[in-house]
Amino acid sequence: MRNRASRTAEQVALFRALETARGRDRVFDDPLAVRFLRGGYRGLARAAHIRVVGRGLEKYIDRRWPGPRPSAVARTRLIDDLVTGALAHGARQVLLLGAGYDSRAYRLPGIERVAVFEADHPATQAVKRRLVRGAVRPERRRHVHYVPVDLLTEDLGAVLLGAGFGALEPTVVVWEGVTNYLTEAAVDGTLRRLASLTATGSRLIFTYVDRRALRGEIPVAESWHRAVRRQGEPWTFGFDPAALPGYLAERDMRLALDLSTRDAADRYLQPLGRAENAASFYRVAEAEIQ
Repeated sequence: MRNRASRTAEQVALFRALETARGRDRVFDDPLAVRFLRGGYRGLARAAHIRVVGRGLEKYIDRRWPGPRPSAVARTRLIDDLVTGALAHGARQVLLLGAGYDSRAYRLPGIERVAVFEADHPATQAVKRRLVRGAVRPERRRHVHYVPVDLLTEDLGAVLLGAGFGALEPTVVVWEGVTNYLTEAAVDGTLRRLASLTATGSRLIFTYVDRRALRGEIPVAESWHRAVRRQGEPWTFGFDPAALPGYLAERDMRLALDLSTRDAADRYLQPLGRAENAASFYRVAEAEIQ
């Protein structure tokens, strides 16, 4: 992952593009997702606007790799709602940490009124910046600040402050699809730094993998892990959901929400009559800075 853009980030963008192509029964609209795709992926996403093609692609993906697509769709909508809620309750800046091909800075209502900082590995971010320049007018991206950083080797706080991040400002942080690729020390250090950088009441929204999946104790997770290993992006870290409240409390955070992507799919997808096989071991948590 050090010298190229993340392959898993592009796959999540594909899942978001396929959901957007659904039209009437989509659970979110991400018009930029297709712009982050290359070659064949982009062709598939464009073809998905033909309903029978789109549904066929979804079925093929879900048979071949059960779980990742609906999990990505459900977590995207859940995190959208959590960020929108934090903005409504006074967040003055947004930090997209390990932003990948996240387009929330351009599509969530009201987000253009606050400063948005996108912090990511330089390789992935370089690709994204080029694509955004070609897809988003300058006046629609003036509130976005790009911050290249490698969480494994650099001081996140120093890099953010150097880019104009407001220390001790009410903030909402999104850390999506990242913790499971880091070391335990990197996750610990990042959480402690975020708690010291942001105001009391700030929100941290993050995803994680149940630690049992890394130990091979959840059979359904094995196909996921094999797939990311083949792409050179193996899972390296997970949390024990039962221990998460205490872990966060030791780092000056209070756990406010912890849902599996299965729970999120039940909330957003089932009412549309879409039986999905999202995963119970992949989870979305929200913590409040104390």
